Amino acid sequence: MTLKILAVASECAPFAKTGGLADVVGALAKVLGDHDSECRVLLPLYRSVVHLAEDADTVLDLGPRFGGPVRILSKRAEGIDLLLIDAPHLYDRPAQIYLDDTGRDWVDNHLRFGLLCWAGAVIGRDGVDGWRPDVVHAHDWQAGLVPVFLSQFDEETPPCVLTIHNIAFQGIFQPSTMGALGLNPAGFTQDGFEYFGNISFLKGGLVQADEITTVSPTYARELMTSEFGMGLEGVLRSRRDDLSGILNGIDTEIWDPGSDPALAQTYTSRTLKRKAANKSALLERFGLSGDGSEPLFSVISRLSEQKGLDIALQALPDAIERGARFVLLGSGSAELEKGFAELAQRYPDRVGVEIGFDEDLAHLIQAGADATLVPSRFEPCGLTQLCAMRYGTLPVVSKTGGLADTVIDANEAALAAGCATGFQFAPVTAEKLSDALSRAMDLYADRSAWQKQMRNAMKHPVGWDSSVAKVVSLYRGLAGS
Repeated sequence: MTLKILAVASECAPFAKTGGLADVVGALAKVLGDHDSECRVLLPLYRSVVHLAEDADTVLDLGPRFGGPVRILSKRAEGIDLLLIDAPHLYDRPAQIYLDDTGRDWVDNHLRFGLLCWAGAVIGRDGVDGWRPDVVHAHDWQAGLVPVFLSQFDEETPPCVLTIHNIAFQGIFQPSTMGALGLNPAGFTQDGFEYFGNISFLKGGLVQADEITTVSPTYARELMTSEFGMGLEGVLRSRRDDLSGILNGIDTEIWDPGSDPALAQTYTSRTLKRKAANKSALLERFGLSGDGSEPLFSVISRLSEQKGLDIALQALPDAIERGARFVLLGSGSAELEKGFAELAQRYPDRVGVEIGFDEDLAHLIQAGADATLVPSRFEPCGLTQLCAMRYGTLPVVSKTGGLADTVIDANEAALAAGCATGFQFAPVTAEKLSDALSRAMDLYADRSAWQKQMRNAMKHPVGWDSSVAKVVSLYRGLAGS
């Protein structure tokens, strides 16, 4: 039996993206087609993707909802079947998906993503254009109310999976929004969607979903602790039998050093010497000195304390003084942006910083750097280290969440066994990160050992091949029940 899956998400690459959520939703939607499953992604029709409405079919008219007319459009693009929520009063806006042009949350985000949840529940119950899902898969807080709305219907509805991509974001709103959202007030309890006197989209989903997944086995265990659970650890402990961690993967067609059009020179694990052309291009792009023999570290990240980039600022000068080069691409905290800009001013020929995001540059950095830093205080899964390994760029990561699950530390035993793929450190302090950078530089000096580790990293499974079978098994178990 071909499984029919409705994915409900606020982002989906390559259409609408602010982070890893989009990459996961897009990649999983495509790979499910190779596993006897048919996936459609329900996504808001933001202004940035309004071109997708061209030649799209209107498959459902939901009438006036959440303050204006709502239609569902069907469109296939980039190998993904999309169901687009056409609601201009909520989505036809400039600036970022979640933030207005002042950098603050849109004041009606409860309505914008409440509609996403309600539409997902309606399509789950009734189907669309003769197609009805066997399972609904809701992603993160923006889709957290899908299982809540499904539970409010009297009719039979499909089972629902909720995936936590980052529990730090929970969709918390004032209780006065309950009526506008169409939530049953009976659910505003400690055992429902009430959270310290407010409404929590995510908590509602965690209570009502049939199954809960998160994006790595270690993060699943961490979430049930007070250190990582962000106030929801009790809810998750109560549902431990329904909670599982399934590692994310990356789209290995988009992230492929053998065919990537953004690179100065494509290469494979058999032609590693060609990687050097990308390092030269990267040094030139940032105006840095050196002949390519110096180790080049990189960061591609949202700039925040969660990502541990404050300790990177403290640890990097020692490595730079030893001769390392460093490049950064990212944006976020004004304090961190200033800190990295000052680091570049201090070492103008050794440090390059670009504030913002550029997809092609991100690919070139992954190919051109020797190692990439992911020193996160917590990291549900992380995709940066997976992309880095795919490109033979060794990750230097903190030992948490999916970073702990995906990177094999270059300790003495792993090096002797020939299986290391990067460098881990713990706890998350500048001193321990500095030690890891020092270990990386020492190993880099042994070109044979470094290249062995590069090849290990490039052979390491980073796609969805192993994880998708677990996802499909979960779907089939729910559909069968």
